[in-house]
Amino acid sequence: MMSSLPEIIRSPLGLLVGILGISLLVIVHETGHYLAARAFGMRVLRYSLGFGPVIFKYQPKGSPTIFQVCALPILAYVQIDGMNPAEEVDRQDPALFPNKGVFARMVTIFAGPLANYLLASIGLFFLFAVDGVEDGHVPGPQQIEAVMADTPAAEAGMLAGDAIVEIDGHEITTYEELTDLTTSHADQATPYVVMREGERVTLSVTPRAQDDRAIIGVQINRQVAYRDATLGEAAFMAVVLPAEISVGTVLAIGNMIRGGTMRGLTGPVGMASQASRSVEQGPRAFIGFLLVISVALGFFNLLPIPALDGGRLVFLAFELITRRRPNERVEAMVHTVGLLFLLGLIV
Repeated sequence: MMSSLPEIIRSPLGLLVGILGISLLVIVHETGHYLAARAFGMRVLRYSLGFGPVIFKYQPKGSPTIFQVCALPILAYVQIDGMNPAEEVDRQDPALFPNKGVFARMVTIFAGPLANYLLASIGLFFLFAVDGVEDGHVPGPQQIEAVMADTPAAEAGMLAGDAIVEIDGHEITTYEELTDLTTSHADQATPYVVMREGERVTLSVTPRAQDDRAIIGVQINRQVAYRDATLGEAAFMAVVLPAEISVGTVLAIGNMIRGGTMRGLTGPVGMASQASRSVEQGPRAFIGFLLVISVALGFFNLLPIPALDGGRLVFLAFELITRRRPNERVEAMVHTVGLLFLLGLIV
């Protein structure tokens, strides 16, 4: 999914709130690492909110940790002493990360993603308990919230604000009808009728086949009805939904690998755009978006990719199974290559 810069900056306040919300998820992630490290007696040298020049810092008396706020106060990081495998370490210092047992190190690494999953579950529980759960979609024309670049909808001239009311002579009143008819007309030039400023406009759209469905490249403002939920129901959904999101992510990654495409992958720019749009939709949409991203952040960090938490866990699992530590220089090199790969993917 791609987003143009003009679309992202259409709501500067929404963009700012969205970025701060995503930064909160990273802060929660790093706090998980910090709390676990301190629980196992590891020395944490720095807890930083943001990057760049330091504008404020505080070190509690008797604490080895410097808490700081930087000039660019978004995202966060925690520096655990000795965690970099390329560092020279004192094997007699019990507070260093590599001098702790493998279990302590695995828990410390795993605590970041776990914090994101716990935040998502707790947040979803209160969201469902207080504001109810979905009880179906409100029938009616399907309002287009955004049109993605380089997609059939964009090529056909669809615009944000249009409402799809008819496809190939069939009236559209539900999101399911829209997706079913779009899929049944894959790779076929099809007349789509939209309401634009009170007038019916017919556009020729050729849905693009993708796996077992077809897409035209629009984001629909799906009007949802809600009902009250019991505490038990809210608790059940708060546990099940993050698991379903993770499974769906695995399936999506599998589809991308099989198809040899990165279509559907959203980078920082696209994520900022989605966050901004969710702010415009209201508090529930924004909170829900952040909780879903929290699950995605936890899951992504558990992938066995070097430089991520999952990559570090692979090396620790090797140590646990073989009873011997991997070569520090090899591990450092692997993580460096993984970091370069991730930076390239982000770009």
